[in-house]
Amino acid sequence: MNDPAHGKNLSEAAPRRRRAVDRISIVARRHGPTSPVWRKRAAILSGAVALGLLALLFAAGADHASDLFLAFARRWPWAPLIVTPAAFALLAWLTRRIAPDARGSGIPQIMAARLDPEAAMGSLASARTAIVKFGLTLSALLAGASVGREGPTVQISATIMAYAHRLFRVPVTASVMVAGGAAGVAAAFNTPLAGVTFAIEELASAYEQKMTMLVMTAVLISGMVSLGLAGDYVYFGAMIDVLTVRQALPLVPVAGILGGLAGGLFSKLMLAFATSDAPLLAALRRRPVALAAGAGLVVALVGCATGMTWGTSYEPARLIITGASAPWWFGPAKFCATLATAVSGLPGGIFAPSLAVGAGLGDLLRLAFPAMGLGAVALLGMTGYFTGVVRAPLTAVVIISEATASRGLLLPLLATALIADWVAGLVSRERLYHGLSRAFMGKAEKG
Repeated sequence: MNDPAHGKNLSEAAPRRRRAVDRISIVARRHGPTSPVWRKRAAILSGAVALGLLALLFAAGADHASDLFLAFARRWPWAPLIVTPAAFALLAWLTRRIAPDARGSGIPQIMAARLDPEAAMGSLASARTAIVKFGLTLSALLAGASVGREGPTVQISATIMAYAHRLFRVPVTASVMVAGGAAGVAAAFNTPLAGVTFAIEELASAYEQKMTMLVMTAVLISGMVSLGLAGDYVYFGAMIDVLTVRQALPLVPVAGILGGLAGGLFSKLMLAFATSDAPLLAALRRRPVALAAGAGLVVALVGCATGMTWGTSYEPARLIITGASAPWWFGPAKFCATLATAVSGLPGGIFAPSLAVGAGLGDLLRLAFPAMGLGAVALLGMTGYFTGVVRAPLTAVVIISEATASRGLLLPLLATALIADWVAGLVSRERLYHGLSRAFMGKAEKG
């Protein structure tokens, strides 16, 4: 005999089981391994690890390329007068021919890429551009160009992060570009805090709250990769000099004003070469290969005459910071070599060369303040000039503080940076990277 109540219970149990299965399926779709949140986490993790590894490879390659050129210049001291201009012309031609968006620093490209990140992956942040940027930046160092790898690392890292998100089918947003670029700065200098401040001050004109976790995560992971493989190194070596309040009061304004004037002048000249409608400058831009050859000749003449301005000039800068003295002309000579390289259009950044120019400026300041800690005076000169160029005072202070372990000088460094930023604004109203990014805006919007 059939039990009606039992049949009713069975008929009600089936829909309940179906509803439970449906709820489990919904939860799995939302929170399981294939869910958007897990795909986003996988994209951030894989992108940050990849860019951290590539930043270390880039650093090693850049050092090796610089060493090879220095050995070449020591063996044949006057050969760069022929080789360097020819190499500049060739690299400028290759850049224009293969990947025009690989020219210059790379930071302006990523600032422009934020307008339409998906479209930018076809030009400003494409795999082709990143590969060319990597190879030709190393080639520029192999030719003696006064370039750094930090700006190119920003562009390459942002591209890697964007492709990681595309691989895991996660939308590529402005936050992704900013996070990749910030992680690139952190990995290039082994300065995690500088990556965060750079994202706030330069890459993201309006720093959105929702970017915070993405930027922090990318910087943390890339920093851990760099730390795990390269060790806990300090970029320029530890500097232990300090300044008393009485010593800092006269030194800080002088370093800030001189650094702001010199850095602002560099930015003004760079922007004039890039954007001015003056007939001579416009004519030079229409002949990029000839301009590069002429710039290469300037770099070669300065390098052969001094022997200290090739490449990043990392070693002279490090020696100045640690107390060694340099010829008074080192800072001005490096300024000329860096400006000539920058206007040539070769792929390569200005971070490391600008730090070297700043160290040379600091060495000049030591002549006026001989009783103070030599390293401390040099660091204030470096901070003033670097801030004057990039107009990002917080980033400048954090990079230099982390790169020299000079936390005891934070307040003098910050005061110098703020003064330099104000003075540089009087010399050049437009910030360097923002002005240069305008040339790439159309490509970011069109793809």
